[in-house]
Amino acid sequence: MTKDNFDKFVEELQKELMEKELQDYNKTIVNLFHNPQNWGRLPETEVSVSQTYKGPCGDTMQYFLNIENDIIKKASFITDGCGASVATASQTTMLITDKSIDYAEQLTAEDIDKALDGLPEDHKHCAELSARTLHRAIIKYKRNKKK
Repeated sequence: MTKDNFDKFVEELQKELMEKELQDYNKTIVNLFHNPQNWGRLPETEVSVSQTYKGPCGDTMQYFLNIENDIIKKASFITDGCGASVATASQTTMLITDKSIDYAEQLTAEDIDKALDGLPEDHKHCAELSARTLHRAIIKYKRNKKK
């Protein structure tokens, strides 16, 4: 197989996979899965709090938050979960950046789901995983702040 033939094969395969994903998910979710925003760890010197949570589905999510004067200046994440987990965490970080910790504390799985234009029923738990991880991070931040 020549390089041109191989490149064409890969391009066609990617197109097929994308079409299949769009049958299962909407464009917002597929885009965030393939192009996640805020993926990765913040530099250690910028982390005000980090929190890891493993959901009942077995996926693990971790948030890294940089908070100044109770405003989330930067938020990032990592997850070992599926595309829906990546999309929900990515969307969550976008929703909370430059917002108060009070705002983030009130963010629900339903808010995340709505911002993603709706997860399939069998993946709504991913938004719950994201919200729970975030809420645990905020609790940890507030507890550490009191010390």
